[in-house]
Amino acid sequence: MNILSINNLSKMGREAPLFKEVTFGLNEGDKAAIIGRNGTGKSTLLNVIAGLLPADDGQITINKLSGVSYLPQNPEFEEKDTIREHIFKSESPKLKIIREYEDLCEKMAGGLTNGQQKRFDELTLEMDTQNLWNYESQIRSILGVLGINDLSRKMSELSGGMVKKVALAQVLVEDTKLLLLDEPTNHLDIQTIYWLQNYLHDTDRTVLMVTHDRYFLDAVCNNIFELFRARLKLYQGNYSTYLEKKEIEAEIEENTERRIESVLRFERDWLRRGPCARGTKAKARIQRDMQLINREKFTKDKGFQFEVAGRRLGGKILELHGISKNFLKTSDNAPVIRDFSYTFSKGEKIGIFGGNGSGKSTLLNIITGNLPPDSGEVIKGENTFFGYYQQNPVFKDLSITVLDYIKEAADVIQMNNGKTLSASLFLKEFGFEGKIQHSMLSTLSGGERKRVFLVRLLISNPNFLILDEPTNDFDIFTMNILEEFLLGYKGCLLIVSHDRYFMDKIADTMFIMEEDGGISGFVGKCSEYLDYLESEKSKVGSNGKAGKTCETGFERDSCLLNGALRGIPAEGVAENGSVANDCSEGETSPSNKEKPKARKKTFKEQKEFENLENEILELEEKKSELEEQMASSDFALVQKAGEEYKSVEEKLTADYARWEELAELG
Repeated sequence: MNILSINNLSKMGREAPLFKEVTFGLNEGDKAAIIGRNGTGKSTLLNVIAGLLPADDGQITINKLSGVSYLPQNPEFEEKDTIREHIFKSESPKLKIIREYEDLCEKMAGGLTNGQQKRFDELTLEMDTQNLWNYESQIRSILGVLGINDLSRKMSELSGGMVKKVALAQVLVEDTKLLLLDEPTNHLDIQTIYWLQNYLHDTDRTVLMVTHDRYFLDAVCNNIFELFRARLKLYQGNYSTYLEKKEIEAEIEENTERRIESVLRFERDWLRRGPCARGTKAKARIQRDMQLINREKFTKDKGFQFEVAGRRLGGKILELHGISKNFLKTSDNAPVIRDFSYTFSKGEKIGIFGGNGSGKSTLLNIITGNLPPDSGEVIKGENTFFGYYQQNPVFKDLSITVLDYIKEAADVIQMNNGKTLSASLFLKEFGFEGKIQHSMLSTLSGGERKRVFLVRLLISNPNFLILDEPTNDFDIFTMNILEEFLLGYKGCLLIVSHDRYFMDKIADTMFIMEEDGGISGFVGKCSEYLDYLESEKSKVGSNGKAGKTCETGFERDSCLLNGALRGIPAEGVAENGSVANDCSEGETSPSNKEKPKARKKTFKEQKEFENLENEILELEEKKSELEEQMASSDFALVQKAGEEYKSVEEKLTADYARWEELAELG
């Protein structure tokens, strides 16, 4: 069944069309995304489809029986409304019945009047007749997963992340078949995004969204629309398929451009000789040549790599000694951060994992001195220079131009390779070309303003970079530039981000914000930690008992690595790197059990054991190299690296198994 039809839709921007002659349709169950650089008009297109902005031309047809639910980037709400009032504002007849039923259920504790009891009985019958009990349980399930439990709270009391969750809940519970979602993952924690990804994948509702989350795009979408040069082009398949098709398309366009230029070399010579234009053939040839000369030329992405000259780090970088923080507003009065100590080393790239309100931003503000700890000490090295990207950057003066704002930091930028770039040319590399450099900051979109802030932050050359949700409002093009910079960054790096692709690519160690205020560690990628959580859930589900973990939050194998991870609290790890009793299975200490006498390694086995250790290290390095290659936009390179990666994985699995077998021997 057709849900949405768009025909010849056009909309003008400030200086040029944002999009023109856009035509496409979506059927029931289709999952599509609109991608493109910041400022190309993606959000405007969604707003026009949702009916919040008028189109300059064209027609939008939405199936009368489907209904539309729209999630904007920045949800609006009435401050005096409760969460319940906000969520159930829909005009859906089903939701009206459930809303009234829920209201009367809450009043039951104080007793219902005769009129209310009669209405309650009528609503109960209506719930039976329309089979709304299952629908209500689905709503309760969605609210529960999103952590929305107290529906009586005022919207004005909620954090930005919670407002986004409530707005998302409002969209998901509505009885509609078309979902329009503008950056649905912004301000959500990673686990909520993971749940939403699975929900949208499984639902039979039609979805059209704008998002930069590449894992999310891959898992949910079967159609990608690219908005480029005011045109919308369809690429069937998920985001990975889109990248493959774009690579092939770019190669074809490049070859076509080369052939056209080859033809034009001869044609320009012919035109310079001043041919007689009286003949029909000559006129047609001149017209064709002029069309070729004035054509829209193919331009390949330059793949700009941003590396500024590094600022030296001292011997002491940053030490945290027993820091704690408590906010009295927490319902259980539990500390947000409890007795955390850590010593940072050069080159560390650490991601911070935790739900909304778990204290991630609090930790960053304590580290940077914006917030004092209740107890403990933060000691910063003399040569440590912070670069702190906050979720909502503050600009002292919005009346200055983009170029002047960058020049306040540096007129000329010294690159790592010894070359220099002017501020204007540097801005151009980040997508700020032409008139926009001379536009006031106040005229920029939210995403553009944050991008300018990031550029200025990076050229200030910090050696300890702290990024709090840097991926919000950035397009994929900007993300790629930032990722390339961070991969080559030599200083310390601390990241809070809900973007799993970004976290996996950049961070190799995680700080885990626990519910009781503790901060534990995990050696590995963000996705690996999510897999670990899933495996622990399955263990609890199968035997009612959680799997073995250390007090540090590491798995047993990861605890062995903790000896090399300086500073993470390691009560479960002895000085020699072995695991203490905290990591043992069950309640009985291994020392209380009689251990069987183990056979010792033979000379040959000892040599094999030593060789395996070296081979495993080499394979791990090779695996990391291949992972970087697989993140490339070169499809042939990705394909080759993927094949080699599989064989390296198989070899590593076999080597680890044999190493463990030999390690058991004395």
